[in-house]
Amino acid sequence: MTAFRFIHASDLHLGRRFSTWPEEIRGRLQEARHASLARLAAAARAHGASDVLVAGDVFDSETPSDPVWRQALAAMGAEAGIRWRLLPGNHDSLAAEALWDRVGRRLPDNVHLIREAGVEEIAPGVHLLSAPATRRHPGRDLTEWMDAAPDPGGIRIGLAHGGVTEFGEDDPRDVIAPDRAERAGLDYLALGDWHGRIRITARTWYPGSPERDGFRHAGRGECLAVAIPARGVEPEVTPVPVGAFAWLDVELPLLPDMETVEELERLLPPAERRETLMRVRATGRAGLAEREALLACAERHAPEFGWFELDDAALALEAAPGDLDEIDRAGALRAAADALDARTRDEDLSAAEREVARAALGRLFAVLREDAA
Repeated sequence: MTAFRFIHASDLHLGRRFSTWPEEIRGRLQEARHASLARLAAAARAHGASDVLVAGDVFDSETPSDPVWRQALAAMGAEAGIRWRLLPGNHDSLAAEALWDRVGRRLPDNVHLIREAGVEEIAPGVHLLSAPATRRHPGRDLTEWMDAAPDPGGIRIGLAHGGVTEFGEDDPRDVIAPDRAERAGLDYLALGDWHGRIRITARTWYPGSPERDGFRHAGRGECLAVAIPARGVEPEVTPVPVGAFAWLDVELPLLPDMETVEELERLLPPAERRETLMRVRATGRAGLAEREALLACAERHAPEFGWFELDDAALALEAAPGDLDEIDRAGALRAAADALDARTRDEDLSAAEREVARAALGRLFAVLREDAA
């Protein structure tokens, strides 16, 4: 028997609104999620696979708009030669009966919706054991039944959605046994829920979302190309980048007298900035002039990116006498600068109060330099 090849994807979250993001990037992020369907199909063809298994959270909610789910079905239906198998997850669980009834009535021939737990032969000698999410918090391990599932022989693949550890808010009773694949004699257990790639065991993987939705998981979204040579043989798992956007969250450690502009520009990607969302977290210490140069550099480069932020909340100001002299050598402005400088270093003040003083000192320095220019 030749190896059975498929794409393991999860957490598409089609219809995500990105409501907290600026309008100029929000629409692009939404469109990238829809476009991930075509990229998953392309990944399948590139790796000799005909099947895409989506391990839950096809949609971001139980009530996606009609354009979201209908355009998704149309996009999947247009991918000739690719079979899609969609598993409800915690965001779009089986409790969303109205949604899945509407979807079920419009399924293209090459799209299969899994609404019941069970065993199905999806290719000669290949059996899929599916565990759709019954509700957002089912309160039990929905894969437990797989241990005693009928075994007609051949390759056995599990498909489920949920954590093998408490990833966040989930009910701890929902946790999937991390050795479920071994207990149930599965050649591979395709899981969804975690938005970054994780290898639990050689036979149990999370692919992560094909499009990232935040800085928690860096880089571009992925899927997994899986090849199972035969029953009992360890699967071959290949991560495949498919994300349109790269998410970068980097630290910029600074010390006084550093060339802050050079240090920042060293971190910036040389290409594809329009497809990059980047957050730079400045830490350490910098003088007033160095901080001002850093902010100006960030402001200069920000429009080149899909989205860019310089976070300097953790950057301590270390005002040198020369910096304060640029504000004023005496008089009321110098007295104000000295007072603000002292407050930035006063451990008896709260972090928020020191931050206010730091911002005010930096702004005073910048305004007076602008006036002098």
